[in-house]
Amino acid sequence: MGRPVLWVGVALLALVSTGCSASKNTGGASYDAASPQAAHEKVAPPQQKPGQENTPAAVQPVQQQERQLVRTASVDLRSDDVLKAISQVKDKAQAVGGFAGQENSTKDRGTVTVRVPSSELDRVVKDLAGVGEVTRSEVRSEDVTDQLVDVEARIATQKASVERLRVLFERAGTTSEIAQIEGELTKRQSELESMQRRSESLKGKVALATLTVQVSTVPIAPPAPVEAGFGSAFLSGWDAVVAVLKAITVVIGAVLPFVLVLALPVTALIYLLRRRKRVTRTNEAA
Repeated sequence: MGRPVLWVGVALLALVSTGCSASKNTGGASYDAASPQAAHEKVAPPQQKPGQENTPAAVQPVQQQERQLVRTASVDLRSDDVLKAISQVKDKAQAVGGFAGQENSTKDRGTVTVRVPSSELDRVVKDLAGVGEVTRSEVRSEDVTDQLVDVEARIATQKASVERLRVLFERAGTTSEIAQIEGELTKRQSELESMQRRSESLKGKVALATLTVQVSTVPIAPPAPVEAGFGSAFLSGWDAVVAVLKAITVVIGAVLPFVLVLALPVTALIYLLRRRKRVTRTNEAA
């Protein structure tokens, strides 16, 4: 009888254990379902791609303002035929949409200035190697962006001022008001036109670069470097003194003929006046 009782106890213990396990599993499932936040916390965050850890979502490129440059160049050439070389320089300028300006040439030496589009300046300077032997080449650029911005701002302000004066001119009722407003309007209109010419001049210099080419049958000597020091300063000062003395001599030479022509009548007039005074005093004394 003891063995059956033992098997019954083991069976009851197994049933109790199975029920407790089922109860625990069911309770855990219901807790997870009732707590979505806990379930969300269990979800692993998405993995980032390499190189994107500190990359912002959107990066806006920085747009820099286009700089306005006035470009100039100077080139020295050596050629056996100066006139032909200068003609070729002008042809190359015209081929890129430029034109020739000032020209001064002889059989042995010549200079020509051409205007070419700024974007074509480097190519024209490079092509000059086919015209003759390039002994010196220099390209310079001057940034005039701030000047153009300032001029355009002044033009906009001046235009608004002119428009306001025109409105006042139309509303003027008396002759004095019309005259006063008309004078001020003319003045401001003149200033506006001057600013506009300044703007057009700067834009023209930016659009077209200036190229000066010197051609010679022998290599042109480069400009001597400026030496800084007491000796060079003294020589510069002495040259200035000599130049001033020469200018004074020229002025004296130009004025001297007038002095000589006027000196005789003036001297005669002074002599006559003094003689007349002496005669008058003598008569009064007598």
